[in-house]
Amino acid sequence: MTHRSRFTPSSASLRPGSSNAPPSFAPLPSCASAGGKSFRWRWLSWISVTIYTFKAERVYQATARLDIEAETPMNLSAESLYRNESTPADETFLLTQTQVLRSDNLAWETIQQLKLADDPSFTKGPQKQRKESIDSADVRGRLVKLFDSYLGVNLHRNTHIVEVSFESTDRDLAARVVNALINNYIEYNFHTKYDATRQASGWMEQQLDELKAKVEKSQEALVNYERANSIVNVNDKQSVAEQRLSELSSDLTRAQSDRAEKESLHQLVKSNEAQIALLAQDHLLETLEQKVADVKTEYIDARTTYGPNFPKVVRLQQQIDEVQLLIQQERHRVVERIQRDYEAAVEREKLLEATVAQQKFEVGKLNQLLIQHNILKRDSDTNQQLYDNLLQRLKDATVTAGLRATNIHVVDKAVPPATPVRPKKALNVALGLLAGIILGTAFAFLEEQLEQKTVKTMEDVQRLVGLPSLGLIPLWAPNHNGRQYGLRRKKNSELPASNGQTGLAALEHPASSVAESYRALRTSIMFSTSPKPPQVVLVTSGHPKEGKTATAVNLASLMAQTGSRVLLVDCDLRIPGASKLMGISNSKGLSGILTGAYSVDEALQEVKGQPGLWALPSGPPPPNPAELLSSPEMQSVMQNLRQRFDHLVIDSPPLLLVTDAAVLSPVVDGVMLVVSSGSTPPAVLIRAQQILHSTGARILGVLVNKADLRRGGGYGYGYNYYNGYYYSDYNSYSLRPPE
Repeated sequence: MTHRSRFTPSSASLRPGSSNAPPSFAPLPSCASAGGKSFRWRWLSWISVTIYTFKAERVYQATARLDIEAETPMNLSAESLYRNESTPADETFLLTQTQVLRSDNLAWETIQQLKLADDPSFTKGPQKQRKESIDSADVRGRLVKLFDSYLGVNLHRNTHIVEVSFESTDRDLAARVVNALINNYIEYNFHTKYDATRQASGWMEQQLDELKAKVEKSQEALVNYERANSIVNVNDKQSVAEQRLSELSSDLTRAQSDRAEKESLHQLVKSNEAQIALLAQDHLLETLEQKVADVKTEYIDARTTYGPNFPKVVRLQQQIDEVQLLIQQERHRVVERIQRDYEAAVEREKLLEATVAQQKFEVGKLNQLLIQHNILKRDSDTNQQLYDNLLQRLKDATVTAGLRATNIHVVDKAVPPATPVRPKKALNVALGLLAGIILGTAFAFLEEQLEQKTVKTMEDVQRLVGLPSLGLIPLWAPNHNGRQYGLRRKKNSELPASNGQTGLAALEHPASSVAESYRALRTSIMFSTSPKPPQVVLVTSGHPKEGKTATAVNLASLMAQTGSRVLLVDCDLRIPGASKLMGISNSKGLSGILTGAYSVDEALQEVKGQPGLWALPSGPPPPNPAELLSSPEMQSVMQNLRQRFDHLVIDSPPLLLVTDAAVLSPVVDGVMLVVSSGSTPPAVLIRAQQILHSTGARILGVLVNKADLRRGGGYGYGYNYYNGYYYSDYNSYSLRPPE
């Protein structure tokens, strides 16, 4: 005999729309609109900034100004120091000085000088550091770092002005710190110069002794060389020798020119005797040649007139012979003279060449002596000059070491400031208002965008897939009254953490709003099909962690409370969760039945404390879950279970990850989809519906799980009212039909 008729609703009083039907919780209009959210964020930002501004401690900043000139060179004389001569300071030098002002040594010296480690306005704490711990490296590092965080050193662009500032809640302390730091910086600069000067003086004294010995040695070598080579006056001796060589060279040049000229004349005369008179420019020879020419003219005329034997003609012939003889003799004499002149020029040239060569040798010998002499003299002069310069520098350094000349000048000393630099109340309030407007609008827009990317309400389900909404399960989260949505807080009771997991709320907390939400779900399931409620219900979801297992467990428990025989089947053969949630053994289950390892009766377990509630665990995970669930053995098992129980609630894996739920959907009477409010994307819900439609499954509707009622939408008021009023006598309410 079966008990399938126990839960069949036959009373019209329980149908939707009747006056006795369970109250429907239609959402109230939401006040958290985009404008409201923006207004809320604006005021929150502005109030936060305003409170911080008026609560913040006043901070004062004391400032001093320095004029830093370039370092005075070490090689300046004492006279230059008194004239205050200096070189232009470049930006690199000034930036280096700003880093010196921020150095840890100056900071630590100032901290010790003013005893800042014992000052609460500096350390931001009332306790006093122990004396032995202040010198530790850790404490010193923290104090120096704290000092540096309050210190400001700024270089004004294109100037030598450096601004030193310090921030503190004590205005007098801020001024004292700045002035003490500047004094320490000036002392540091002076001591640095003094130490450098003293170090340079010591080095110069050592070098001076060495140079003195070198000077004496070089002068002694020069004197010995001059004595050995009989060098008395080098400059006069060198001038005479060089002048004589120059004169001999000029004579040689003239002799060479004269020899070349006479050699040319000699060659011409020998090759052209007829032109000797012209070439040698001999007047006698020219006269004789002119006379013989005249006589020949007269001879020709007379012979033409008188004949060759005429006495006058014979006489003229004799004159011609006599003159030509004279011409021959004169020519011979001229040639001999030209040859003698040429030979004399050659001899003179040779003599001069020998003389010039000898003079060059003498000059070279003298120069060889002077090379070594000049080296010795130059070495002596250089050593003497170095000694004199170094002696003068040593005197200047001695004078400089005793002077307090500095390149740092205090333009403005630090004085206690009259007004704080922070907080700037008017500016902060104005900026807070502006930031509130900008951030409020941005946060409100962002919140609206995020809310539109997930399924949150039953209206979203209707809008996206057009499926019936089977109910809404609230989150476990505390409200402003100290209660929890879905669970009334009891004294001395330990409640589950508010992580959205409902667990066994229907069993452990039957008076909670979550339990009432599951009862409303049970009612919706029973009225989802006609003319009788579905016997086999498959519970699934699109993704994991959406609450399908908790929904299946609570739904099966509440169905069993009506007196029906209900079986909870864990068909999640991959990651079983129902058996673990109910605290039953999973050693035997559905996987073993389908493989023939044991029978259904061996795997069925009756849930303790729940009359009428049975459970069929999933069993050990098999290697092929989808093949087992789609096998004929699974259909046979389902037929067997339909005959033995009034209702079957099946927990299955997520639809979008594996095909197990799609395989099971054709063998059940209806499928319930579970979505997680605020986390399930619309695409997941739509895809899950498409998969179920493709398998021909009958979708009963969608359950919105983990709804945060504090976000508005009207659900919070309805569920709190339901929890406080309706369930005060929930045991008197029964879904059984009248007898």
